[in-house]
Amino acid sequence: QVQLVESGGGLVQPGGSLRLSCAASGSIFRINVMGWYRQAPGKERELVTSITRPAITYYADSVKGRFTISRDIAKNTVYLQMNRLEPEDTGVYFCNADVVESTRHRVEVVWGQGTQVTVFS
Repeated sequence: QVQLVESGGGLVQPGGSLRLSCAASGSIFRINVMGWYRQAPGKERELVTSITRPAITYYADSVKGRFTISRDIAKNTVYLQMNRLEPEDTGVYFCNADVVESTRHRVEVVWGQGTQVTVFS
């Protein structure tokens, strides 16, 4: 099995910064894509950003120019640097990964437990 463990959430004022980390562990042969979703109160979970193995990135329009995703393939870890945070960025941030597991080389979609980000004024 593969597990994702997130860290780095917290409280911050508008304009502030936070850095999230997500480390994958377990029966990993290869990780194809890692990304971050967020879910605000009363809203559906949405894709914020993702990065593929060859480092092709995607950003939602609402975070372009403010958020940066990066990845350490050797450590099976993805990072999300969030700058100029806004109250609208508040929510639970979930790490997600498409993992080729090492036993049968099947692709699994794995989710982390989520970390709370609150931007308050």
